[in-house]
Amino acid sequence: MATDWLGSIVSINCGESLGVYQGRVSAVDQVSQTISLTRPFHNGVKCLVPEVTFRAGDITELKILEIPGPGDSRQCGDLQQADMGIPGVGCQVGPSQNGTTGKVLKKPISSSAPQNIPRRTDMKNQDIIISPQQQCSKSYMDRHVETLTQSKGFRRRHNSWSSSSRHPNQVTPKKSGLKNGQMKSKDDECFGDDIDEIPDTDFDFEGNLALFDKAAVFEEIETYERRSGTRSRGTPNEKPARYRHDENILESEPIVYRRIVVPQNANKEFCTDSGLVVPSVSYELHKKLLSVAEKHGLTLERRLEMTGVCASQMALSLLGGPNRLNPKNVHQRPTVALLCGPHVKGAQGISCGRHLSNHDVHVILFLPNFVKMLESITNELNLFSKTQGQQVSSVKDLPDTPVDLVINCLDCHENAFLRDQPWYKAVVDWANQNRAPVLSLDPPINEMEQGIDAKWSLALGLPLPLGERAGRVYLCDIGIPQKVFQEVGINYHSPFGSKFVIPLHST
Repeated sequence: MATDWLGSIVSINCGESLGVYQGRVSAVDQVSQTISLTRPFHNGVKCLVPEVTFRAGDITELKILEIPGPGDSRQCGDLQQADMGIPGVGCQVGPSQNGTTGKVLKKPISSSAPQNIPRRTDMKNQDIIISPQQQCSKSYMDRHVETLTQSKGFRRRHNSWSSSSRHPNQVTPKKSGLKNGQMKSKDDECFGDDIDEIPDTDFDFEGNLALFDKAAVFEEIETYERRSGTRSRGTPNEKPARYRHDENILESEPIVYRRIVVPQNANKEFCTDSGLVVPSVSYELHKKLLSVAEKHGLTLERRLEMTGVCASQMALSLLGGPNRLNPKNVHQRPTVALLCGPHVKGAQGISCGRHLSNHDVHVILFLPNFVKMLESITNELNLFSKTQGQQVSSVKDLPDTPVDLVINCLDCHENAFLRDQPWYKAVVDWANQNRAPVLSLDPPINEMEQGIDAKWSLALGLPLPLGERAGRVYLCDIGIPQKVFQEVGINYHSPFGSKFVIPLHST
């Protein structure tokens, strides 16, 4: 008897979680208690699978939309033409056995006319009108379905599921696992609006943003904070403090920037990169400081060695540092012309030349010939001769092409008669014509005594009040202890930090 219902168009309600299915009955299996629909529609949308199979356990309501009469199983045509997505839509059925003509379920809809798909909430409330024959058949079908729904284990399956007891064409929609009715309210709130109510125009973001007066809102917030005494976490005019990588954000005590005090008013003051004030001292006080340091053990040889190391470090930085001095640039060895006089300043320059030559720098040392030399110069020349540096005593032996750096150690605070010597004037003319940058070591105070304009100058211990011709002033630490400064009346705190050579800026 199950075959009597083949070809009937039915609507199967599987609850709120699974929805409503419509289609033509293609198979009814009494053994497995399943019913199959061909060309199914799910909630008004055509399914992608050609056939869906249900079990009695998932069917909550079954409606018969059309029962084909004898010989007119194809009278209604294709299921898609009957628009199975609309419950209650059918076609005219054939005459019954008693001669009565069945009633029309609903006026057929033209395929060219637009079709309005009603919402799911309206499907259950639609009734259908059937013929007397269909009424009789419906009662029998209801009893048959009631028998099926009372059976245990009646479930719907999909074609994609593989099981030995399943039909190859059986398809079961995905089930969320929630009970019927739990998600009804949320689904209606999210998907229950009519499609016709969606506006066609795009949302005007710029126009709506222009309606928000940002300045007025912040002004209102600031006014409220001033009245209430509260402070917000961020205001438009508040800028967060920015710190450098070498700055401490936790200040335990105020910073003292003037930590060096000299017994007499300084003619000129400098400051370091960190803001510490470094006053200048007179030549007499500087000479006294070196004399007291030598009395406590900081001999001239130690001071020469320390000055040579600091001056060579500064010169290596000016020559390019590790970018220039590396094994890959052996063919680009820098050339340095070292101009020294027959005095202690010249001995400092010779010590610097020895360290530069040890660091693979081509050094050309100029020193005039004298019958008698200072002991410090003789000792430094003896060490310099053991390096690859070149020593010349004539200006003609100096390079004709520009060198990388000129280190000036010709000028001295004393022995001014040397500036009148022919060799001094010739060397000054060569340095001014070579067009190489000049580094001056411990230059004198009087600018008129400097024959060569320097780009950089290196002061020892404490700077002298140097003029504009000295260029940019640097300060090097020659190892004078703090108590030696105190002995000559200088309240001293080291401004060098972690370095031995620091730049100074004019205040």
